[in-house]
Amino acid sequence: MAMNIPGDGGEDEAISAINTTPLVDVMLVLLIIFLITIPVVNYSVPVDLPKERIEVREAKPEDVVISVDNQGGIYWLDAKVDGTQALIERLKKIAVLKNQPEVHIRGDWRSNYEPVGRIIYACQRAGIVKIGFITEPPARAL
Repeated sequence: MAMNIPGDGGEDEAISAINTTPLVDVMLVLLIIFLITIPVVNYSVPVDLPKERIEVREAKPEDVVISVDNQGGIYWLDAKVDGTQALIERLKKIAVLKNQPEVHIRGDWRSNYEPVGRIIYACQRAGIVKIGFITEPPARAL
């Protein structure tokens, strides 16, 4: 394994060379392992992440608009709703219609997420199928 250095040929002479063959073998094995495992680190499910774009949708007159103000108050069109249970009862009435209208949620950006979550939960409990969010487009840079 070791390389002999020419000298007087005595048994006491030290070998000053290092055999690097095992080191190269180990490095090649590690390189192969890394090349095989790096693609596994990437996500294997192909997903197209959403891009920022504005999609203009026409609002229908039968759509229900539920708003959340910056204090967390919930409004059905323009009338304040007294609690989640009252909202569920109102949503159950429109959930049984043949052509179920969409529910659009308008949330103030300064409000907490809790009232919006309560609206979504109420829609789920009432059996509403279509829920959407109304937003404003970002300001254009001049």
